[in-house]
Amino acid sequence: MALSKKEVLASLESVHSPDGTSLPQSGVLSDIIVGDGKVFFSITVDAAAVKSWEPVRAKAEAAVRGIPGVTSAMVALTAERSAVEQAPRPAPQGRAQAHQAEEPMVPGVGSIIAVASGKGGVGKSTVAVNLALGLRDLGLRVGVLDADIYGPSMPRLLAIKSRPEMLGNRLKPMIGYGLKVMSIGFLVEEETPMIWRGPMVMSALTQMLREVDWGELDVMVVDMPPGTGDAQLTMAQQVPLKGAVIVSTPQDLALIDARRGIAMFRRVNVPVLGIVENMSYFLCPNCGARSDIFGHGGAREEAVRLGVPFLGEVPLHMAIREKSDSGRPVVVSEPTGAHAQIFRDIAAKVRDQLAVAGTGRAAPKIVIEA
Repeated sequence: MALSKKEVLASLESVHSPDGTSLPQSGVLSDIIVGDGKVFFSITVDAAAVKSWEPVRAKAEAAVRGIPGVTSAMVALTAERSAVEQAPRPAPQGRAQAHQAEEPMVPGVGSIIAVASGKGGVGKSTVAVNLALGLRDLGLRVGVLDADIYGPSMPRLLAIKSRPEMLGNRLKPMIGYGLKVMSIGFLVEEETPMIWRGPMVMSALTQMLREVDWGELDVMVVDMPPGTGDAQLTMAQQVPLKGAVIVSTPQDLALIDARRGIAMFRRVNVPVLGIVENMSYFLCPNCGARSDIFGHGGAREEAVRLGVPFLGEVPLHMAIREKSDSGRPVVVSEPTGAHAQIFRDIAAKVRDQLAVAGTGRAAPKIVIEA
């Protein structure tokens, strides 16, 4: 018989809040997501009470894992601040200063890089997965974290349909074409809307980083959600990012958003490893004529203007789209083809930029100047 939310709630009756109220009656539970033996929900409390609620979170997770038929469970503890606490003091000079925090590296992971875009629809996830595979082909041990909670792409891009297992109290990452992969898309059904507020998103990201058995990796590629919001700032603040790769198309509207992304990473002291111009041009498969559908060269010019490396041009091509949709990225499905070589060349430049970036970087803490 399929696992139900009612069974989960029943198991949580034995777990009590710090004031002695049973968890289902405490009013802190989010919607409970149940499917294929996987259970996911969050506990949302006041920020000042987080320490007293962490043991409750651990007991809740243990209780759910004890239900017959449950193969894995993830319980996120999210904190909310009052409106007064949330309001930042205005910075007279309109800028934030990045300071170094004593946040440890993700154990076993050499370098963590973010693949980001200022807007959606520029093919960022396709670039991220092929970049990761290109780094793999260079002999590196590579993992991929799908940080796009609202629109996870890695399950489809890597044709992974199974669910992660638990190793003790940690999730075991999925394996796709030699990459270790984790995505919220492995824990929920593909069409399930993730109607989550910022704190829950941030908690889920933190757990996918810290509570997954990543093992030993040379590079972790983080497929960021588009934009410059909570998820990006969480990654910049809580994770020692070695650098960021910005993906843009050539047209002016996309480049405006790419500038915002570059400015955000620079403001929090994350090196920009370079810009990739995706959908750079189109070659007609019949006549061979070239068409610059979105313009051409804008990202290269922007890289020069902003003083960041230009990593390469990826054409708009049916094979890249078709292979991505079928879960067989071109670096895997056409390893000797021209498109796979483009991504491997980009990967080599990223590897070289990582070498220049030095040995590790403590995660910055954003402090608003008074």
